[in-house]
Amino acid sequence: MKLLRFKSDNVEKKGVIENNRIRRVLGNFFTDYTLIDEYYEFSEVKILPPINPEKIICVARNYIDHAKELNNPIPIKPLLFLKPPSSIIAHNEPINYPTISNRVEHEGELGVIIGKKGKNIAEVDAFKHILGYTCFNDITARDIQIEEKNFTTAKSFDTFAPIGPLIETELDINSAAISVYVNNQLKQFGYLRDMIFSIEKLISYISTIMTLQVGDVIATGTPPGVSALKKGDNVKVEISGLSTLNNYVV
Repeated sequence: MKLLRFKSDNVEKKGVIENNRIRRVLGNFFTDYTLIDEYYEFSEVKILPPINPEKIICVARNYIDHAKELNNPIPIKPLLFLKPPSSIIAHNEPINYPTISNRVEHEGELGVIIGKKGKNIAEVDAFKHILGYTCFNDITARDIQIEEKNFTTAKSFDTFAPIGPLIETELDINSAAISVYVNNQLKQFGYLRDMIFSIEKLISYISTIMTLQVGDVIATGTPPGVSALKKGDNVKVEISGLSTLNNYVV
C-alpha cells in the first residue's frame, strides 16, 4: 500500500493511492486508520514529507563501490551519522545551495520508516518494526566534509534531506534497484541487495545503540556515481517498485 501526506485547502491530510488518485484516510498510519470516500487528484494537492521523524539515522559507505569512488576504506561495521529533521524537504521542493560550499553532491538512498518502537531488536524480528520504504536524498556539501573530516556540517543544512513522495509498505528488496538522474542523465545506479549491511542488520545494530522510535527514518546508504550539483539542476531519486523523488537546486 502506498501512503502519503498532503495538503489541500491549507489543511494537512493523509491518504493512500488508489487508481492514480489519493483517497483520504483518517487516523494514524502507525496504529489504525479509516478509509473515507474523499478523493483528490495529484494536481489538486501539495505533497508533504511522508513522515515527521524524531531522528534520521544515516549509514555511510554501505556500498563497496561508493566507498571506493571516494577513496574511503570499506567499513567492518555500520558507519552511522545523524541528519537533523530540520533538513527535511518534500517532493518537488527546492534544495538550497549553501553559500559556504563550492561542491554539493547528491546521494540517492532507500529510506526505511520505522513503524514499531524497538530496542535491541534481533535480526529475525527486524522487518516487524518496519512500516515501509521511501526515497531519500542525502545531499552533501562534499568540500566541507573533506575539510572538516566529519559529517555533521556537510550534511545538516536546511533542505539537505529530500524525502518521499510516499511510503510503500511492501518492497522486494532482492530485486529493487535505485537510480539517480541529474537533468534526466543517469548518474547513480545500484541494487538494494548489494548493500554491505542488510536492512535487518542495520536495524538490529542501530537498536543496540539507540531506541528506534515510531516514525524514525534509516537512510541505508548510497550506490556509486555521486556527482556535483549546480544551481538550476533537477535531481531525481527513483527506486523500482516504489516511487520517484524529484527536487531542484536553487
